[in-house]
Amino acid sequence: MSHTVLLAEDDRAIRNALERALTLEGYEVTAVADGVEALAQAHRSRPDVLVLDVMMPGIDGLQVCRVLRAEGDRTPVLMLTALVETADRIAGLDAGADDYVVKPFDVEEVFARLRALLRRAAPAPETDGGPPAQPPSKPQPPGRLIEAAGLRMDPGARRAWRGERELELTRTEFELLELLLRNAGVVLDHATIYDRIWGYDFGPGSKNLAVYVGYLRRKLDQPGAPQLIHTVRGVGYVLRED
Repeated sequence: MSHTVLLAEDDRAIRNALERALTLEGYEVTAVADGVEALAQAHRSRPDVLVLDVMMPGIDGLQVCRVLRAEGDRTPVLMLTALVETADRIAGLDAGADDYVVKPFDVEEVFARLRALLRRAAPAPETDGGPPAQPPSKPQPPGRLIEAAGLRMDPGARRAWRGERELELTRTEFELLELLLRNAGVVLDHATIYDRIWGYDFGPGSKNLAVYVGYLRRKLDQPGAPQLIHTVRGVGYVLRED
């Protein structure tokens, strides 16, 4: 069964080219030119995934994402942006986007990111008690809290705390923190994290992981408390309380 994509892009050449490429890839695409129509179409058709340009006249992609999230719509959102500053990307993540691609982009990267978002949004398959997708660490019975380095997490309820402070995390931030927490004290390399969280290794030139780690640190860190997520230069990241 093909997946449905709602594409919102005000640049006609980019919109037409991407619509054609996605259609050839097997997606059912609805393409619109502005945020107002994107919201209306999202409400009408309930697509499997949204591809939103950040900079659009009237209602921009960020506002479209904010409105949908405020309504409780958890449809995966991939942002297209010409903005390259980290703060601009963080704004997209804060609005509720799941991932982003920086223009000019390779269409194969768009395909890869969409596949990863759709895999993560798919219902979990029935299992016979096999191993979890995350690297093995300390197995946790269903409903049991994961605890390390002053952090607590309830994966079933998708809630997390540092001390007594509950953390407000996006889906990707939660999954990243869960992966690090389940492997507290273990250095996870970039390729492993990309594979576990996105299902695809975007290579050494990608800043995607660094942006998410930076944003997660902002939510975890607090005055007078030790930093929990550490960079291991040239390798990856580790969660530990020094």
